[in-house]
Formats: sequence, C-alpha cells, structure tokens
Amino acid sequence: QVQLVESGGGSVQAGDSLRLSCAASGRTSTVYAMGWFRQGPGKEREFLARINWGNVNTYYADSVRGRFTISKDKAKNTVYLQMNNLNHEDTAVYYCASAHPPRAIISSFTSASAYDYWGKGTQVTVSS
Repeated sequence: QVQLVESGGGSVQAGDSLRLSCAASGRTSTVYAMGWFRQGPGKEREFLARINWGNVNTYYADSVRGRFTISKDKAKNTVYLQMNNLNHEDTAVYYCASAHPPRAIISSFTSASAYDYWGKGTQVTVSS
C-alpha cells in the first residue's frame, strides 16, 4: 500500500502560480512513476503530467505543456506540480497518483487505469 497526500491548492487569480505537492508514504520502493490528474466540475478526470521515478523522463498533456512542470524529490518521496499562468479553465480538484508494475508498464501512462494508488485531491480555484 502507498498513501498519497496532496497539498498546496487554493484560490488564486488568473495569471497567478501555484505549486502542488504530493507526499508518498508506505511501500514507495515499488513506485515506477508518479502522475498528476485533475477533474473539473462536470468533467472527466484528465491526465496532466507524469514523471518516472527511476529516471528523468517526464510527460505532459498538450493542454498544460509549457505552463505546468512536474518534478520530484526522491529523498522526500514527494512529487511537485508547478503551475504557472493559471486561468479559469484550470479550476479543478487535482490528484496525484502512483504507478507500479506491471500496470505501470502495460497501460497507457495517460490513462487513470495505469495508476494504482490515489490521493484524495486538493482543490484549485482560479477566478478571472
């Protein structure tokens, strides 16, 4: 079991920045990758970014590439999502998730089904 706790959400103005954090605990030795997703009001859960735990590879959704940056601190078992130039469309609950073999390897990394454990989410509200 892996426990994930997100933090850093809040209410901001359009154009502002936020940095989300996700602290992992438990069986973190089996983590293959960490990802960020979000779910806006009335919308499906959307993949945002992924970072591999064993190398420097990162992946982004087209909708956030260039504005959002995913990073990690393995010593702290923490992954971050730096979000810049936020707009109203970024309003959502943001979730982090951990991916473990074999699902992490055989599933598409943009799919929620590739991730085994999820945090409870942190709310981000952007007002224009």
